[in-house]
Amino acid sequence: MEIETDRLSLCPTRLSDVPGLFAFLGDPAAMQHTHHCATLRDCRRHVAGHEWQRRRRGYAPWTIRSKADGAIIGWGGLFEDPFDPGWGVEIGYWFASSAWGKGYATELTNAAVAVARDHLRLPEVRAFAKPDNLGSSRVLEKAGFEKQRYVPELERFLYRHSLTR
Repeated sequence: MEIETDRLSLCPTRLSDVPGLFAFLGDPAAMQHTHHCATLRDCRRHVAGHEWQRRRRGYAPWTIRSKADGAIIGWGGLFEDPFDPGWGVEIGYWFASSAWGKGYATELTNAAVAVARDHLRLPEVRAFAKPDNLGSSRVLEKAGFEKQRYVPELERFLYRHSLTR
């Protein structure tokens, strides 16, 4: 499923997208609040694990492109983490630092919530944010997520968004 928002194009990730994704997924500074891919090979494996989930479940993070110029600026959306299973359907987002502070994470999150509710008919989605990632916490709260609890083993807060009407 491809999604268009006001400023973003959200498309299933192709292998040819991986070098563009690695530009920020492999940058420790850009990924300071989450896992970063140490090598291009690691990034390919990470993306492939999520794409396997897309084939199984019908959803996985999208490659996020700016509609203005078609540049890859992020990766995110709905997923069930193939590397740390058991948390249910999550929304996550990872952006190039040049895309920070422009409202893209909010735009993506609102689109992902709509897909989860209207197309997948999920009862809830979850998300995680580190305590020092105030920007991500604000994005989640603006999108209707409620902070549930601190998860010490992940060093993150768990958020939940009920999608039942």
